[in-house]
Amino acid sequence: MFESKYDVIVVGGGHAGAEAAAASANLGAKTLLVTMNLQTIGQMSCNPAMGGIAKGQIVREIDALGGYSGIVSDLTAIQFKMLNKSKGPAMWSPRVQSDRAQFALKWRELLEKTANLDFYQDMVVGLIVKNKIIEGVVTGLGNKIYSKTVILTNGTFLNGLIHVGDKNFGGGRVGEKSSTGITADLESFGFSSGRMKTGTPPRVDGRSLDYSLMEEHPGDINPGKFSYLDSIKPIQKQTSCHITHTNSNVHEIMASSFDRSPMFNGSINSTGPRYCPSIEDKIHRFSEKDHHQIFVEPEGINTVEVYVNGFSTSMPEDVQYAAMKEIKGFKNVKLFRPGYAIEYDYFPPTQLTLTLETKLVENLFFAGQINGTTGYEEAAAQGLMAGINAVSKVFSTDPLILTRSEAYIGVLIDDLITKGTEEPYRMFTSRAEYRTLLRQDNADIRLTEKSFNLGLASKKRLTRVIGKQQKVEGFVKFFEETSFELEEVNNILNSVGYESVPQKGKLAKIYSRPNVKQEDINKLPSVKQYIKQNKLDSDVLEQTEIQIKYKGYIDKEKRNADKLQSLENIKIPKNFDYNPLASLSHEAKEKLNKIKPSTLSQASRISGIKPSDISVLLVKMGR
Repeated sequence: MFESKYDVIVVGGGHAGAEAAAASANLGAKTLLVTMNLQTIGQMSCNPAMGGIAKGQIVREIDALGGYSGIVSDLTAIQFKMLNKSKGPAMWSPRVQSDRAQFALKWRELLEKTANLDFYQDMVVGLIVKNKIIEGVVTGLGNKIYSKTVILTNGTFLNGLIHVGDKNFGGGRVGEKSSTGITADLESFGFSSGRMKTGTPPRVDGRSLDYSLMEEHPGDINPGKFSYLDSIKPIQKQTSCHITHTNSNVHEIMASSFDRSPMFNGSINSTGPRYCPSIEDKIHRFSEKDHHQIFVEPEGINTVEVYVNGFSTSMPEDVQYAAMKEIKGFKNVKLFRPGYAIEYDYFPPTQLTLTLETKLVENLFFAGQINGTTGYEEAAAQGLMAGINAVSKVFSTDPLILTRSEAYIGVLIDDLITKGTEEPYRMFTSRAEYRTLLRQDNADIRLTEKSFNLGLASKKRLTRVIGKQQKVEGFVKFFEETSFELEEVNNILNSVGYESVPQKGKLAKIYSRPNVKQEDINKLPSVKQYIKQNKLDSDVLEQTEIQIKYKGYIDKEKRNADKLQSLENIKIPKNFDYNPLASLSHEAKEKLNKIKPSTLSQASRISGIKPSDISVLLVKMGR
């Protein structure tokens, strides 16, 4: 059975729940993870991959803060790619193709090795709340389990409804029943809820595909990894993915059956992810396009199951099958299971504080798709932060709130809490105004000290990060202070298309030129000697190149971030009453009272709040 009372109960064992449980237990809190199925902890419900544009940065941040997503991804990767390498470093995004089965197994293995963590398999059907304070949960078997804090990470299971053509049935994931009871309970406490939709593509038999008709996409020649732990090594043996395309025949088959699509015939009314539309939505919205890209992704090393990325659909199974057979390389395709759409309950995240604690019920936290997000990485980040902050409530320590200039996780949570979302929220680099500061390569430098202060990162890990930072600073200083030999430098400049320089100068000026790469500058005898003497690894070399080439951009963003911080430091009292401020508009008062921003900086980002409103508040705060 379970203990009589816990410090933290985590409801749900997906990416958010797994990270929340790990963080809570690792911080010393007596933790219980309650999930409907212990066999699906850390399950990849949709694509078998972690990371990608902006999402890879989040996974690196999770790792730097002591979470497990990066470690699990590295240990179960079958391919690694650094995306957007042709662009600036702010856009570089790591991504791994994962072995789906091994991913879930590794998550469970790590959690079972975590001290202070208990498990219980049952559905949570209700919450125990007294005087607007959470006290525990009620399970389907009638058990009342008490706790100081509760974190809800229910994913797509809250009143989940699955659609395949004109068929629909309850479920939180194909083959698994939906969760009932929690939505009604939360609404009775005054929470408002909504419905969202997401979807997943068909899975097919890889043996039935003709890969010779597709474009092969192997992993990177020198693969990287997510985790900054030196005990985790990059992947050695990689598996290729493939790319093919839809065509006019595919589009015609799908379009002729739109009347049978739940998305078009009124069966589905909820909002789906705009940035990951179903194939029928793409064909309908972009009718001028004669093809769409399809990524053919293996589900693992020891399985023939293949994920048809880009073909998310809720069309009838016969339509899905007929359309897929027209895709190049899919003529003889065999279907393992059809794609489907799923509708589920979510709770607008403006009902939360920046710690992810709810405003209406104390010590109750939400994380993941219950907050209107989509994606494993976004969910895992919220789970980690909710776990950390639930423990801070239990032990009466300072919460962890990351700002927009400190982490993508800070951008994610601030966007949700301050702006809310009416469609599944997905992270993009464009959402981060300080993305040059928030690169995937420096997440350890940005966040490891915070993790160490919390008690998640070890002293050894912090020392290693500090050592890396010192080596980068030393190497940058070397370039800024070392003069070059004309002949040596001109040879390099000529080899990459530049004219010779007429006089000596500092190496940094040469290295800052776009065409002069790391491998070019490292040919100089003085640089080669410095690298050897100081035993600099590839991470330090990459960091140094970025710091020198993008110094102007980085310095500009730091100045802007410092200006923002001045407003971030002006706190707004918890129960501040805006109504007596006559100079504020009715709309401003309404929005400020609803969101209850904790700082002037957060208040300035609320939709509808004008600079003049901030000026009024500045005067009121005595600034």
